[in-house]
Amino acid sequence: MVRRIIGGLASFVVVLPFVACGGGGSASTPTGPTSPPPLTGVTIEIRSATTAQSFSPNPATLNQAGIVAWRNTDTDTHRIVANDGSFDTGVIAPGATSRTLTLARGTNYHCALHTTMVGAIGIALEPPPECTGPYC
Repeated sequence: MVRRIIGGLASFVVVLPFVACGGGGSASTPTGPTSPPPLTGVTIEIRSATTAQSFSPNPATLNQAGIVAWRNTDTDTHRIVANDGSFDTGVIAPGATSRTLTLARGTNYHCALHTTMVGAIGIALEPPPECTGPYC
């Protein structure tokens, strides 16, 4: 009699975890808040102010609104400013990278310290806006 009880109890303990999980054999998927898709980003390299192509890539293109940073690979200090005044990186020392900016639209920009250095950024498969003004 004791053997039957122990045997029955052992069978119950082995089967219990499968019954207690709801059965069905399919895994449940946890639910919770969804995250927004990550922003795309680009780092634009600042090259020598004496070259024809001072920024790389130029124009830069983002797949969607995203994050842009400038890395100064030149030996001179630079300061990148949007032609429309929407951003100013502040001074970027040689070897440094600017703080990142989140851009929601394309723009044209220039180096405030070397005004012949100009660049553009396009967003979401649209070319950069037409450049107008003294930096074009």
